Amino acid sequence: MEWGNSSLYADFVLLGLFSGSRFPWLLFSLILLVFVISIASNTTMILLIRADPRLHTPMYFLLSQLSLMDILYISTIVPKMLLDQATSQRAISFAGCTAQHFLYLTLAGAEFFLLGLMSYDRYVAICHPLRYPVLMSRKVCLLIVVAAWLGGSADGFLLTPVTMQFPFCASRAINHFFCEVPALLKLSCRDTSAYETAMYVCCILMLLIPFSVISASYTRILIAVYRMSEAEGRRKAVATCSSHMVVVSLFYGAAMYTYVLPHSYHTPEQDKAVSAFYTILTPMLNPLIYSLRNKDVTGALQRTLGKCLASRKVTAF
Repeated sequence: MEWGNSSLYADFVLLGLFSGSRFPWLLFSLILLVFVISIASNTTMILLIRADPRLHTPMYFLLSQLSLMDILYISTIVPKMLLDQATSQRAISFAGCTAQHFLYLTLAGAEFFLLGLMSYDRYVAICHPLRYPVLMSRKVCLLIVVAAWLGGSADGFLLTPVTMQFPFCASRAINHFFCEVPALLKLSCRDTSAYETAMYVCCILMLLIPFSVISASYTRILIAVYRMSEAEGRRKAVATCSSHMVVVSLFYGAAMYTYVLPHSYHTPEQDKAVSAFYTILTPMLNPLIYSLRNKDVTGALQRTLGKCLASRKVTAF
């Protein structure tokens, strides 16, 4: 779609995830199902952590924040994408694109930092169990959450104004399903190489800082586990960290492909597939990984369901 001369505040057109699909409505139904499961599972995780006193611990407080981020994260992108497919109206205003761009960067950045800082919680729990209540006090937990949100917000406030100030010429069609930075920069009629280099460095730092915390924490954890004499202690230590490592690997791996791998290795289809993985699938997988691999969460769910069934029986009589 050609739009003539550049216009800073003209609408964009999102070509979407379904443009090359032979069965767009099947893909639409699958993504809608994933979206519903993601919202339901993350909401259930938050409610369980809030309702069950046994889950009132620092680890589950941080998990509830991760679930909140995932709800906001997927809600920033998927409803617009599904609405576009259902109504065949793919336009998004300049203001709407800017807002989506900012929210996406903020929430993704906040999740990066939170996942990194959550490894510190696991380090303290395994390496300093007797000092855990002090080292992971309520104040420390709040500081971790605030630091994660501030780090994500800084990313959004720094990159969004610069990205959106570029003039976008001729085609306003974004070959993507949301306003992601690389897809937007391809539409600019100005040389963006200097900005892309600065953004590359910024993304490296965004990944390097939390990844350094994760590496340091898990190095100490592995040393502590190696020194454990009891097999049961080793098993519990590995179990308490494995869910976090799976989530970190999924989220960081996809982000490294998008923002660290050179552009020569990218294609629009691969970019959309990887973006769909970490913006649509990951928010659904996070609570499932933690709940399926965690006896405390499954136990809390069983107790809550038992109470609900018991109260219904009492009401029926």
